Amino acid sequence: MKITEYIREDGFNPYQKWFNSLDAIAAAKIAVAKVRLELGNTSNIKWFDSIGEYRIDWGAGYRIYLAKDGQYTIVLFGGSTKKTQQKDIDKAKALFAEYKSRKKQDKL
Repeated sequence: MKITEYIREDGFNPYQKWFNSLDAIAAAKIAVAKVRLELGNTSNIKWFDSIGEYRIDWGAGYRIYLAKDGQYTIVLFGGSTKKTQQKDIDKAKALFAEYKSRKKQDKL
């Protein structure tokens, strides 16, 4: 599975900003989750409205928001904890809509 992070038109990377805000232990847990995704392990993903929420049952309940682009590519849009889950799901949906629009226009 190919994992890619969505980069907005202005060069901003929402996933990277979120990841950089994590403490070292949380970042390690997220990095392991990303490797599992690369290996095709999608068992911890809950899907809704074309957005996936990779759930990490540790600490504050970390989430990674993503979408599939074809059969072998996963695009990462950001993450959160259980506390801000709904707000971050809404952001991921908006970023995914932006991604699809840009892909249709520019062939990302």
